[in-house]
Amino acid sequence: MQLWTAYKRTSLVIKMTIGFALGIIVGLLFGNEVTFLEPLGTLLIHLLSLIAIPVIFLTVVLAVDSMNTKQLGRMGGKLLLYYMATTAAAVLIGLGLALWINPGENLTLPDAQVEQPETPSFSDVLLQIVPKNIFQAFTAGDLMAILFIAVIIGIAISVMRYSTDKKTNEYGELLNTFFTALNDMFFKILQGILLYAPIGVFAISATSFGGQGWSTLASLLQFVAVFYIGIALLMLLVYTAFLKVSGYSIRQFVGQTKEAFLTAFFTSSSIATLPIAIDAAKKTGVSETTANFSLPLGAVFNSDGGALRMGVSLVFAANITGLNLSVTDFLVIVLIGTLLSVGTAGVPAAGLVTLSAVLAMFNLPLEIVALIAGVDALIGMAGTASNVMGDIIGAAVVDRSETKKQLKAS
Repeated sequence: MQLWTAYKRTSLVIKMTIGFALGIIVGLLFGNEVTFLEPLGTLLIHLLSLIAIPVIFLTVVLAVDSMNTKQLGRMGGKLLLYYMATTAAAVLIGLGLALWINPGENLTLPDAQVEQPETPSFSDVLLQIVPKNIFQAFTAGDLMAILFIAVIIGIAISVMRYSTDKKTNEYGELLNTFFTALNDMFFKILQGILLYAPIGVFAISATSFGGQGWSTLASLLQFVAVFYIGIALLMLLVYTAFLKVSGYSIRQFVGQTKEAFLTAFFTSSSIATLPIAIDAAKKTGVSETTANFSLPLGAVFNSDGGALRMGVSLVFAANITGLNLSVTDFLVIVLIGTLLSVGTAGVPAAGLVTLSAVLAMFNLPLEIVALIAGVDALIGMAGTASNVMGDIIGAAVVDRSETKKQLKAS
């Protein structure tokens, strides 16, 4: 009983760090023999994914129904500008580093075959946003459609709450109370899931390193190193610049958001990390309305790590195949790849699917995906952590901007 009490009181960061480190040791010592642990890691991803969909839906509904349409449009525009700036920076950093270091020059293609994925058209993406059936969107886990439903329901409740008709106003307040209660309930469930998280992290770490071993990691070390250097530069140069301009203390901000960063790193899922990211943003002083609105959108639409990864991967692919692509060619490919990644960035290993689609579009061999898959776990961890950190900083920047606007108005 005392051991369980001590476990519950121990910081989540410490517990997950210990679980991750123990997983690496066990994986390297026992190799493929640790595959029996895989269900424990899969269980964590399932639990976090289970809780993520209702949390996304409810937080967006509550965020939108607390704002008028003018405020909604203003915040959305600011977030879009932020996402464009950080994504562009990530693309340039990834391409620049990869073209300078040239990873993949001494590697050969594996024998593995990769199926060519279907490339969605613009009309397919547009129609996917508006579902034919509300319940189908939830059962399929279609995040873009769920966000669309949440926004229109939130707007409807907002119109009802701010209505001059007494009865309509009462119904709006009743709906707001209902969704608030549901949101609190799911966050209580999340607290229980996080007690299991360190065990799942241990299993994910053990099976990942046990299956890959040092030989595979060593052969792709240069590729991984370039990506990690790029992520570090993105955080040190781009993210810190936004924080400084907005007036935040970088050291304090990092301390308040470290749990979200590490959860994203260990689970490789920004969607699953979303509830923790929202809580971390609130600790930095971001208002509940801004956090609930910005972070779910960022988890789906903002993928700085994915954009940087795409740049490094395509230089890697070009070096392996001996193709000479211009910087303009790379920028076009990365732009298309970033657009394709919308709605999939929050899911572990989704980068492999996106990369397959982009390689197929430009007639590059899909076998390269099988090569990169060997270190996908390492790439996914850093990329997801970057995505989540970028989302939190975006929420903080927008919230500080909104606060300044309100102060000027008063």
